Amino acid sequence: MILELADIRIAPGQNAAFEEAIQRGLATVIRHAKGFQGFKVNRGIESKERYILQIFWDTLEDHNVGFRQSPAFAEWRAIVGPFFAGPPTVEHFELVAKSE
Repeated sequence: MILELADIRIAPGQNAAFEEAIQRGLATVIRHAKGFQGFKVNRGIESKERYILQIFWDTLEDHNVGFRQSPAFAEWRAIVGPFFAGPPTVEHFELVAKSE
């Protein structure tokens, strides 16, 4: 399993609209992508315009090739992209340890 971690900053005052958009995009676009396993979205407490999006994929290729090189990526960005204050920082992680 691969964890995609996206650090997203949005324009001030857009929280409610962004939260609706990201949930809609995850439900209508991302969840249908090959290799998608689940997601989490967290909003910053100290920085209210900062969000951390975690998406769990079967493989790195499922995200980088299967999703990002598909028409679904453009659909996803059309939903959430207008809220971005700048390009999100995206990194991928492999599980090393977890609690039971």
